[in-house]
Amino acid sequence: MSNRSGPPALGVIFFFTVVFSLGAYFTFASVQGDYGLFRRIQIEAEAQALRAERDVLVGEVAALRNKTRRLSDDFLDLDLLDQQAREVLGLARGDEVVIR
Repeated sequence: MSNRSGPPALGVIFFFTVVFSLGAYFTFASVQGDYGLFRRIQIEAEAQALRAERDVLVGEVAALRNKTRRLSDDFLDLDLLDQQAREVLGLARGDEVVIR
């Protein structure tokens, strides 16, 4: 058995260089790549913002449906009708004084 004390073979250095490079690349890609951790956190934040916006819009749609129902032929809310006539058409009763 001979004990070699010379420099390591070039093949071993090349092998470890390739393995280290691949490990560094895959580590970088798993953190900052298109499907990495940072992108996942960004997508989850966007999804949360979109859910909040959806909830606001659902509330607005419910309010508009309620107003539409209150203005329908089946259910006539005279206060809402009076308010809409004043706002949209600019109407006023005969006994009211309009100040501009």
